[in-house]
Amino acid sequence: MTSNRFLRAARRSFTAGAAALLIGAATVPSLVTPAAAADGPASVADLAQGLLGAVVNISTSQRVKGTEGPGAVPMPQLPEGSPFQDFFDDFFKNRPGEQGNPSQKVQSLGSGFVVDAEQGIVVTNNHVIADADDIEVNFSDGVTLKATLVGTDTKTDVAVLKVDPKGHKLTAVKFGDSSKMRVGDWVMAIGNPFGLGGTVTVGIVSARNRDINSGPYDDFIQTDAAINRGNSGGPLFNSDGEVIGINTAIISPSGGSIGIGFSIPSQLALGVVDQLRQFGETRRGWLGVRIQPVTDDIAESLGMATAKGALVAGVIKGGPVDNGTILAGDVIIKFDGRDVNEMRDLPRVVAESTVGKAVDVVIVRKGVEQTVKVTLGRLEDGEKLASGENGNTEKDNGDEAPAVSTVSVLGMTVGELNDETRTKFGIAAEVSGVVITDVAKDSAAAERGIQAGEVITEIAQESVATPKDVMDRIAALKEQGRKNALLMLASKTGELRFVTIRMD
Repeated sequence: MTSNRFLRAARRSFTAGAAALLIGAATVPSLVTPAAAADGPASVADLAQGLLGAVVNISTSQRVKGTEGPGAVPMPQLPEGSPFQDFFDDFFKNRPGEQGNPSQKVQSLGSGFVVDAEQGIVVTNNHVIADADDIEVNFSDGVTLKATLVGTDTKTDVAVLKVDPKGHKLTAVKFGDSSKMRVGDWVMAIGNPFGLGGTVTVGIVSARNRDINSGPYDDFIQTDAAINRGNSGGPLFNSDGEVIGINTAIISPSGGSIGIGFSIPSQLALGVVDQLRQFGETRRGWLGVRIQPVTDDIAESLGMATAKGALVAGVIKGGPVDNGTILAGDVIIKFDGRDVNEMRDLPRVVAESTVGKAVDVVIVRKGVEQTVKVTLGRLEDGEKLASGENGNTEKDNGDEAPAVSTVSVLGMTVGELNDETRTKFGIAAEVSGVVITDVAKDSAAAERGIQAGEVITEIAQESVATPKDVMDRIAALKEQGRKNALLMLASKTGELRFVTIRMD
């Protein structure tokens, strides 16, 4: 199928109801011309016909336990020979949970598509087949095949299934390059909305790089092609009939399409599918850092001209950069040749990298840009490690005796971190610095969410160990004409974060 054929079809109103789609485009000569409009209605049937056979309906069933339990209604004790005996037997003894009927099946429907006809590989959403006991793949010609689960990835909501390719002649589609899609490009969705299989809808790419807070790697394609319940897991095609997205979510107050649907871009999904096919699981790269956004205030405090990159708030003990390669307070602005414009860019580009690969990472450390070499670990192993450790221990405790026991500064009262204050606030032994014992109401510190029991470990990327250190660092920053103080704070368990506080 050629893109010209698809575009010619899209230029015309292929149904009377689609006329509204072209109203806004009628002022764009390159899309709709008087000559094209005069040709009359056309269709996208040729494109759809070649794709329908590769799009499947996913039917799943899950066995759930019956309703017997403390909250269940017991069967009434009836006198022998009661005329109601048969009625209550049917209602109580034959319900789910009784002997001979220990469970009931809950069914759900979704969509998917074949990507390898020889191997029988089908791609869908993880949430379509999650917790399913039985999975069936229904083809457009009415054939149904049992499917086995190859692997799933909850972070991207992708699942890979396998059917017996000998049981049916399969038609496959291939992935395209979602990075080439532009806002305004035509797209086609095919799926199983509300159980109505083989449904074709057409629209455009409404937006790219959408973050809807559904996972750590959100980078959705937004489209106005109608996507409804049951479309999940189905393909979003470009004008060449290539899959550039996996339809996965909608925004709708009613449950029906309002023209805001989201698809996982093929650029992200393809790597996940390949790993699931090869290993049955994902094997993502891991840098071993905790990060947070670089705000304008933080950028100013770090001497950066613009707010960009990902601020390293902590380094995982035992991780790939626990050797001092990257430190808390560094700002990562480029990873393996790819720009990191904002915090959410970093997890995605790292995860897409190969485990064990040595990459160049460009950082800003104390206002100076430099490049470091890092060998990536595996995210799945790192998640276990990260859950059992308490953050970076790269701190200088200092060896001078404190000159004062407590001071008030920037709306906070800070004091020595000793056995007494550790016990009072439940602070872990690994945490070092100066403890915040009180935060004034309506102060700049309170506005930033700072709480008593947190520990100041650094100010302006220099360690503090005593209340006097805090006073000296704040005074030095004011002498330098700084408007903000950048504080590295540790929680009671050692989790790190950066906060800026206005000093005027």
